[in-house]
Amino acid sequence: MGLQQYGIDSERLSQYANEIKAITEQGIEVAVVIGGGNIYRGIQSEGAGFDRVQGDHMGMLATIINGMALQSALESYEVQTRLLTAIRMEQVAEPYIRRKAIRHLEKGRVVIFGGGTGNPYFTTDTAATLRAIEVEANIILKGTRVDGIYSTDPEKDATATKYETISFDEVYKQGLSIMDLTAFTLCKENKLPIKVFNMNVKGNLSKVCAGENVGTLVNF
Repeated sequence: MGLQQYGIDSERLSQYANEIKAITEQGIEVAVVIGGGNIYRGIQSEGAGFDRVQGDHMGMLATIINGMALQSALESYEVQTRLLTAIRMEQVAEPYIRRKAIRHLEKGRVVIFGGGTGNPYFTTDTAATLRAIEVEANIILKGTRVDGIYSTDPEKDATATKYETISFDEVYKQGLSIMDLTAFTLCKENKLPIKVFNMNVKGNLSKVCAGENVGTLVNF
């Protein structure tokens, strides 16, 4: 949503599309999972009178809207893209099938996974981790609005210390909040490293893919 209060900011969308295009041109296979908080946060729906399951499904649909927006932005830059959803809606996107997703990646297409896992009570972090494991990704790149993992929340504590690398066990020990605990545990059990970085800094995605010292790496 960029600097807006809600919705989709066209400048931020174009920035993300350009960042993704730059790394696909290096031959890197890219799959994307997008959240839906700029449109609807399912977890907040209980206060609005919706039950959790209904709210989570509404949140999943929001991720598909964002996926469609990113797909359009990428295709405007001539990047071949496929949107696969966990919730069947053939008029809008392909249903998620693991082998098809892998084939699209092998053909150099950017794959966008929409609709979360298709189940309530699971976050987009968990969806991203699950899909990464299924398509045998090398790493999860978690783009956020902070430039890595800190000892405490850097937006609240000026003395927070940034980690360049940290182990999964150390994250558990310190109780650091990096992603949904279910997703984090899935990464650990499947030996899938995580790189946390600021996606809103121009060029950061390319730097991460080039192995530069950007963000924080969670490894073993």
